[in-house]
Parts: sequence; structure tokens; C-alpha cells
Amino acid sequence: MTAVPPSRPPAAAPRPTLLAPLGAAGLFAAAIAWVLTHDPTDAIPDPGGACLWTALTGTQGPTCGGTRMMWYLLHGDLVQAARHHLPALLAVPVVIYAWARWTAQAAGRHLPTPPAPRWLLITYAASWLVFAVARNLPWPPFTGLHLTDIQ
Repeated sequence: MTAVPPSRPPAAAPRPTLLAPLGAAGLFAAAIAWVLTHDPTDAIPDPGGACLWTALTGTQGPTCGGTRMMWYLLHGDLVQAARHHLPALLAVPVVIYAWARWTAQAAGRHLPTPPAPRWLLITYAASWLVFAVARNLPWPPFTGLHLTDIQ
């Protein structure tokens, strides 16, 4: 005869914690501090070079325009922010809401999930890809998207 182990009550589901969203906010704050202390739009060499992506690939990628977009956004220049990385600029309010929703959920509250049709997500991803390619094309009108201050 085998002994049947006593039944235990089911383990309680782990409670969400604010640690993850607050950690993400801390990392984002550090990134903003880096951009504010190492102006990506000036000619002064930064510790990481003009752009890590350009240094690695020889093309202009998301970090080149993204840091410049953030610099201009933090200084209130939406036109230059859009010129440097329009897809990332359009994502800013979405990312802020997603973080707020994540934080609220971790605190045991609920924020509604706005509807995001599949076509919108696909269109956004495709526009990001088109922008990434177009900014590296060497003829007009695409040269207007090219960042000239990156070595």
C-alpha cells in the first residue's frame, strides 16, 4: 500500500510587482539623461561615437535618428524630432500609455486596452521599415531624411 501525500491548498498566484515597470522607467530615465548630457546633434565626439549603429553597419539606423529625435522632443522641437525619426516619434504616446497600463496592472488596477487593429500594427511596422531603408537612399527626395551630422 502506498501512502497518499496530504493534499495542499493550491499555491497563490504571484502578486504583480511594481519592480519591473519601475525598473524599465529607471532605464528609460538613464537613457534620457545620456541624451541630455551627450547632445547627439553637436559636433563634439561622444564616448560611444556619433552613432553606435552607424559605427557597426555603416548605415543610419534606429539609434542614429532615435537619439536625435529624443533630443529634439525633449527640447520641444517637434518638426526636427519628426525629421530625425518620425516612426519613433509616433510611437512615443503609445509607449507611454503601454507603460502606464503595465504599471497600473502591477499595482492591481486596470486601464483599458485601446483597440489596435491588425492592419494598423502591420502598417506601422511596414512604415518603420520603409523609413529605415529610405533614409539611407542617396538620391532626392530621400536625401532629406539622411542625417548629415553622423560620421
